[in-house]
Amino acid sequence: MPSAAERTRTLVQSTCSAVLLVTGVEAALSDQLVPLTRSTGPDGELYLLFPAASPAVRAATHAQDDELAAVLEITDVAPVSVPHRIRGRAWVSGWLTSVPGMAAPGRMMLRLEVGEVYVDDLWGHGSAEPEEFAGADPDPLVAHETELLQHLHSAHGEQVSGLSGLLGDRVPDGSAAVPLALDRFGLRVRFTGARCFDARFDFPEPVSDVTGLRRAMHTLFDAAGG
Repeated sequence: MPSAAERTRTLVQSTCSAVLLVTGVEAALSDQLVPLTRSTGPDGELYLLFPAASPAVRAATHAQDDELAAVLEITDVAPVSVPHRIRGRAWVSGWLTSVPGMAAPGRMMLRLEVGEVYVDDLWGHGSAEPEEFAGADPDPLVAHETELLQHLHSAHGEQVSGLSGLLGDRVPDGSAAVPLALDRFGLRVRFTGARCFDARFDFPEPVSDVTGLRRAMHTLFDAAGG
């Protein structure tokens, strides 16, 4: 199971939507507080790119040496059509400063020094210290998960449904199976119909890239077919 720090790091480096909540600018339109890009620095700090006219930039610039509290809220939505599509949320809170000279004209880079990390997702909820977040690695499949899940859903729906054979009597007749989440440890499928529930199908061993994933998926499908 990935740690809370790893899960949050994965969400930060994913394509999930995010909004920066800044003390004193809560009344701003939410789309004005969505970073154009986000990345993680070597010490775990977050770098968030905004238009120079963003309320977040104005607040960070005016704060100068004062500590400006802010929270990056990330919402993870399943990339396939499925009931209850929100897979989780993460909050990275800390202190915001502007970093002149790191962005093109008309834009400004903001730095969020991490103070606290909290995640509530399909694995459960948990928190992490800044040092744990800084030392965590994102899941190696994060850049490909959306495409892979959509491909499994559209091109391998029958095989995904066939995984129900590994669950015995747990799956009611007529249930539909939708691939919900994918990581280096395995595949999570949501079964819908008479009742809705998730099932995890673990790989024989964690995968480190798409090539290893293909082998693991073939093994999983072969087990269900046997």
